[in-house]
Amino acid sequence: MPALQTILLLLASNVFMTFAWYGHLRLQEAGISSNWPLIGVIAFSWSIAFIEYCFAVPANRIGFIGNGGPFTLVQLKVIQEVISLTIFTVIVGFLFQGQSFHWNHLAAFVCLVMAVYFVFK
Repeated sequence: MPALQTILLLLASNVFMTFAWYGHLRLQEAGISSNWPLIGVIAFSWSIAFIEYCFAVPANRIGFIGNGGPFTLVQLKVIQEVISLTIFTVIVGFLFQGQSFHWNHLAAFVCLVMAVYFVFK
């Protein structure tokens, strides 16, 4: 159960992280935040990132082997990176439809999946 909890929390965390890091760019494209000063964009992103941390910190605490979870630190990090790129790919597909994915992006993703395999080996 801690493995599933960890993965679900990391999924939620990465949705918020992706919006915190890239959502302001979509708002700028839509003309909503075009006139915001940089400090306003930073404050907006940090307010979203706070929510991301509310999911990420428990995910790592629950999942870490030192706290009774099933994952080492390296395993947690690799899982997080794969989830991060998966969530990023889905969100970019919906929000930034002018961005296209190419064969090399798929090849890189396959390499990440292989990294997960080797980390758990």
